[in-house]
Amino acid sequence: MKADSWTVAGRNFSSRLIVGTGKYKSFEENAAAVEASGAEIVTVAVRRVNVADPSQPMLTDFIDPKKVMYLPNTAGCFTADDAIRTLRLAREAGGWTLVKLEVLGEARTLYPDMRETLKATEVLVREGFEPMVYCVDDPIAAKQLEEAGAVAIMPLGAPIGSGLGIQNRVTIRLIVEGAGVPVLVDAGVGTASDAAQAMELGCDGVLMNTAIAEAKDPVLMARAMKNAVEAGRQAYLAGRMPKRRYADPSSPLAGLI
Repeated sequence: MKADSWTVAGRNFSSRLIVGTGKYKSFEENAAAVEASGAEIVTVAVRRVNVADPSQPMLTDFIDPKKVMYLPNTAGCFTADDAIRTLRLAREAGGWTLVKLEVLGEARTLYPDMRETLKATEVLVREGFEPMVYCVDDPIAAKQLEEAGAVAIMPLGAPIGSGLGIQNRVTIRLIVEGAGVPVLVDAGVGTASDAAQAMELGCDGVLMNTAIAEAKDPVLMARAMKNAVEAGRQAYLAGRMPKRRYADPSSPLAGLI
């Protein structure tokens, strides 16, 4: 499986699991979970996580950006203008151009506002950013984002932090089939079987935060998620057996003794 890598915006990665840096009890726990997950990318909420003020504890002291790629995100932004401003600041602070864009519609569901998301995508692309974009699980919206210049499509499996798992496998699969850029399930994963299911649908990867951070043992859950993503990817490549309405014996019934 070492050779089974994936590429986004010209960058190549072996791990198909991306993990977040929020909700952990400490930076130490976060770093241990990242190590156990094998992730090569971590998302960082620019508006919430300290990556620039050396007078305060900094995430970079625990997760080395030279070893793990930071993916700044716009968590907490509810307008295109806020998201664009946030990522401009991220570029000034760390030189990041590969970013995760999310523009939320309202606080109760944290569903993306697709009109504002598309607007922000168009502006960011013009300014030289390479946005990986959080979106609804809608094949039409996903294609519009790709046409606007998104370097990856990141449909939700379920609402952020809900742990409900993938609620609509059909639309996720349609997005995968129609996409010319990587597709990663983002949000809603609760346990290892959810991550495996996302990979079995043909997704290029899975992004998660709460599923690991709020587990009773985050480090052990991170390891489980690593294994689940790898197993789901292998199952997808292997090609599952067809589903049947009736039994089909493993051994033929004709010619029995």
